[in-house]
Amino acid sequence: MFELRRLRLLRELAQRGTLAAVAEALSYSPSTISQQLAQLERDAGVPLLVPEGRRVRLTEHGAALAAHAARALEADEQIRAELEALQPGIAPVRVAVLQTAARTVMPAALTLLAERAPRLRVELAEVPPEEGLFELAARGFDLAIAEQYPGLTREHRSGLERRTLGTDPIRIATAGGAAAGADADRAGAGADRAGAAADRAGAGARGGRVELSMLADRAWVMEPRGTAAREWAVQQCRAAGFEPDVRFELADLAAHVQLIAAGHAVGLLPDLLWAGRRPQADGIALTDLPGSPVREIFTAERRGATPRPGIRLVREAIAEAFARPATLNA
Repeated sequence: MFELRRLRLLRELAQRGTLAAVAEALSYSPSTISQQLAQLERDAGVPLLVPEGRRVRLTEHGAALAAHAARALEADEQIRAELEALQPGIAPVRVAVLQTAARTVMPAALTLLAERAPRLRVELAEVPPEEGLFELAARGFDLAIAEQYPGLTREHRSGLERRTLGTDPIRIATAGGAAAGADADRAGAGADRAGAAADRAGAGARGGRVELSMLADRAWVMEPRGTAAREWAVQQCRAAGFEPDVRFELADLAAHVQLIAAGHAVGLLPDLLWAGRRPQADGIALTDLPGSPVREIFTAERRGATPRPGIRLVREAIAEAFARPATLNA
């Protein structure tokens, strides 16, 4: 008989690719992982792993057992969900949340949950959507809030169910107020072409319309490489006829706001960032992009965990918090 905890280790290895990655994710030592997988191999009676350089890979038998492990883990989760239905709140709900939702949606959702299910423990971790969805599939989280940018598709991981919360407009962000003029003056100290572009951009921030092409010679702040937000923003600039000068690569959108408000950069920011306050109060001027693009905000959960009352309560609170007009008003 196979032990479920060892099957999980094999499944984790199939997903993460290395023993070190499995050990880090589950807070075990690599030697412990190796010992447990060796025992699983003895239980199976066939080779499950073969060395490949400094790594290991699954044999055909190993891949087959890893697929079985996924089904066994899903069945285990369904059973636990049924037990929790008899006694809600016996297990915490772990939520992977993208940055803007952590700042705006989750505080309101937690307030609702405090009223409706005060004994339910909710644990939050702010992680990039790419990582959050992966860890959700790997059972590191029970629920994830993620995003989908127009024209960019995310991998559809088997066993995950998505539910759309709504859409979130993305706009050009430039310095507003007094900073706009200083911004244009600083940028205009360079070449004539750069100065002209900066002048037009500065004028737009002071009240005229800013076209994306006007910002071709400006410094940009964007999220790190490898994120959907970065890829999408670069695509918008290229569609406008230029390659953006990304001088500031930061995951923290609050830092984006500070750099833009101070006139050091321009960027593309989602409306969800401004929930509960006006961007003008932060020294930011917003302009619509051509076509008024929006990103889709959605929740995801494992299908096996869907019946869990705790997950359902958290998901419903998140949806209600997102839909509240006060939450999304700029």
